[in-house]
Parts: sequence; structure tokens; C-alpha cells
Amino acid sequence: MAQLDMLNINGEKVGTVELREDIFGIEPNADLLFRYVDMQLANKRSGTASTKTRAEVRGGGRKPWAQKHLGRARAGSTRSPIFRHGGVTFGPKPRSYEKKLNKKMKRLALKSALSVRVSENNLMVLEDIKFDAPKTKTMKDIIKKIGVENKKTLFVLPKKSEEYKNVKLSARNLPKVKVLIADNPSQEKTNIDGLNVFDLINNEKVVITKAVVAKIEEVLG
Repeated sequence: MAQLDMLNINGEKVGTVELREDIFGIEPNADLLFRYVDMQLANKRSGTASTKTRAEVRGGGRKPWAQKHLGRARAGSTRSPIFRHGGVTFGPKPRSYEKKLNKKMKRLALKSALSVRVSENNLMVLEDIKFDAPKTKTMKDIIKKIGVENKKTLFVLPKKSEEYKNVKLSARNLPKVKVLIADNPSQEKTNIDGLNVFDLINNEKVVITKAVVAKIEEVLG
């Protein structure tokens, strides 16, 4: 098993955490990481882009000029795609961009992302982090003390509670900091809180609590 130092919010070592090799130490599957991120980004798309065809554009019901004897090209409607204000040929219509991966692939992708962060020494473990009230200055001080200042950092907290919510609110105005709640590390949704592949590999540093390690091992083990 791999071991990581566990820090408190003052940046002091208070112990070590053992990480399961089958979750945090596997050979990363780059193809699966790409496919998972591709799925996440595709599923965020609204798919509402829409254009009108010549049949849907208002007007153009009357033939604009005679068929013959004018020396002009034939035309049956001013809403033909070749005319200004005409319809659009093969334009976008509302559609779903949803992509899917099976559960086994999603779990392996999460394990791969976690393993990448461990192998690069970019995964940190905190004993815990809770605030009684939102305070951005306190959050900035903690970030500085644990050594992730000026780095794009993801904080992962174990559950939804008032104290953890205050941590998230405290980081809301910090441009390089994102806070997620790991209620379900294997969830499929990308538009709500939860540990996911995109955020794991899109941030330079990942900071998780001891409780999150246990939660991840419970769900992915």
C-alpha cells in the first residue's frame, strides 16, 4: 500500500494514511480517461442550437418572378437557402449529445485519475477542514499553509453539512480553487457536486480529507 502524509489545516504532519493499491496505485488507462472526460463534456451540452429551414421561415409563399422570359434564374420562393433571409440548409436542430459508459468503465476511469494524481505527488490528504462560518481569508490562509498557493486546486469534502458548506462558500471567490462534495464518487452526473474524472485531472493539486479516502475506498473497493 502507498502511504501519504496527513496534514492538519496548519500544514503540519499529524500522521500517515495508507492508500489501497487497487484504487490509488493502478496503471492508468489513458484511453478510458479520454472517453470519460469526453462523455462528461458532451453531457454538459444543452443541445438547444436551432435554425429554420426554408419551410419554417416566415414568408416566401409567392413566386417572386415569372418562370420564363426574364433572363433570370428560376425561383419559386424568396426563402430558398440561396437568398438573403432564406432558410438554412443542414443547419443545427435541437438534439441530445448524451454519451454513456458502463459502470465498470467509469469506476476504472476514476481509479486511473486518482492513481495519476498519486504517482505525480499531486494528491494531498488533510485530517479535516470545517468552518463554523464562511470566511475567505481563513481559506486563503489554509491554502498558503498547506503549500498550494497560486496553484489550481481541487478540495474534496466527505459529505453535505453546514460546516463543509461553509468551506465551499469560503472558496467561492478564489479563482484557482474548486470545492466538491464526494457524496457518491461514482455518480454519473456532471452538473452537481461529486468526485469526477474531469476535475481530478483538470486541477494541478487535489486535496482530500481522511474521511474522503475512506469513502472512495468504500465505493470503489
